[in-house]
Amino acid sequence: MRAKFIEALTYLASSNKDIVLVTGDLGFGSFEQFEKKFPGQYFNAGIAEQSMIGIASGLAKAGKIVFVYSIGNFVTMRCLEQIRNDACYHDLNVNLVSQGGGFTYGALGMSHHATEDIAIMRALPNMTICAPSCSKDTYDAVLQLIDIKGPSYLRLEKANTNEHSDNSLSYEIGIPKMLKEGKDILLIATGGVVNEVLDAAVTVGDELNVSVFDFHTIKPINHHIILQEIKKYKYVVSIEEHQVNGGLGSLIAEIIAENNVDVFFKRLGINDELITLVGDQAYLRDNIGIDKNSIVSFLRNIKL
Repeated sequence: MRAKFIEALTYLASSNKDIVLVTGDLGFGSFEQFEKKFPGQYFNAGIAEQSMIGIASGLAKAGKIVFVYSIGNFVTMRCLEQIRNDACYHDLNVNLVSQGGGFTYGALGMSHHATEDIAIMRALPNMTICAPSCSKDTYDAVLQLIDIKGPSYLRLEKANTNEHSDNSLSYEIGIPKMLKEGKDILLIATGGVVNEVLDAAVTVGDELNVSVFDFHTIKPINHHIILQEIKKYKYVVSIEEHQVNGGLGSLIAEIIAENNVDVFFKRLGINDELITLVGDQAYLRDNIGIDKNSIVSFLRNIKL
């Protein structure tokens, strides 16, 4: 995903000198060519994330389109006050790019688990939030974010290169993608875990007719399209590599409740706890029940 991010940004910067990349002492092995090609459009702010947001906001105030890159929690929680007061309050074109959404850096422990970031960013006014599930959609998201006024948050994962998406399904910020059509159960997922969900849906295909909705944009959303889909099903499940409180699950629950939709709804994700286990992404997904096998087991226990 990171490779596609910098590929898209390089393409855009080639014809737009107002595009700037600011990093918090990260991106080694990936950003060198960008720095060499656009020396006046690249800044390394060092391990000083709060200052990094101030620098980015100043550049945006001067008319630049700024992309700020760091590890998930570092570019969100560590500098939340600056994001809120500098970027959001002034509605500046500061695009936060986090590497390592969810349990990408699981082996480094809970300090590197980006599992509350969506909820925090979602609470901020003027913030666009994208969590693509594959590298192709990452590329397309970057191309579209430069045309959106105001701050944004692009949530990436470290090494998810699965290209599950049919190329005929275009990526459009705010419009979820139906990756698999079914009639019994609607699974709604965001980010890299979409691949686990899609694999699970295919696995139970002979037993259950399952739809998979790639909810790649958390904010803004098209309520009409989402309601139209949800109302087709009796059973809806959200799956996220994130806390269920405040994230995708809360968003879907709000839509269901506010529109009085008669549907059974279940949220799968982290249930209000900090994960103390240390392990890779696959291990931690299994631990909280959002890996392919856990989802398959869950689906088989649903009483339709």
